[in-house]
Amino acid sequence: MSTWSNRAPLVGEQASLSRTITKEDIALFTSLSGDRNPLHYDEEAARRTPFGGIVVQGGVTSAILNAVVAERLPGPGTVFMQTNLRFLAPVRPGDTITGEVTVTAVRHDKPITRLDVRVIRDDAVVAVEGDAVCWTMDLSAAQG
Repeated sequence: MSTWSNRAPLVGEQASLSRTITKEDIALFTSLSGDRNPLHYDEEAARRTPFGGIVVQGGVTSAILNAVVAERLPGPGTVFMQTNLRFLAPVRPGDTITGEVTVTAVRHDKPITRLDVRVIRDDAVVAVEGDAVCWTMDLSAAQG
């Protein structure tokens, strides 16, 4: 018997979401996190680094993955239990990024899913890649 409230995801199933990153995203994340690294604000200082310019906080870049798992796959009620991420390339204001997830394992005794995850820039460069473990809660039980 499955513990999934709806259909359990299938190994190999994929989902994605895209959004364009703005300077306002940097400001909002700074307000939330307190991350005031000059790489995110000081164009002159950032230009002198190996990045060659302003870069978006990693938390902003990886946040698209939260949206994919909560909105698409596995879907509403899903939270990360574990993430292992490698940040491979910078994301800059104005870049459109796409978060992608692929199901690699599904437990049927508990609503737990293992995923390969990545964030790709609009120039096809992989900015983040890794894997994650998710738990999907039954929201209908929480509403009753």
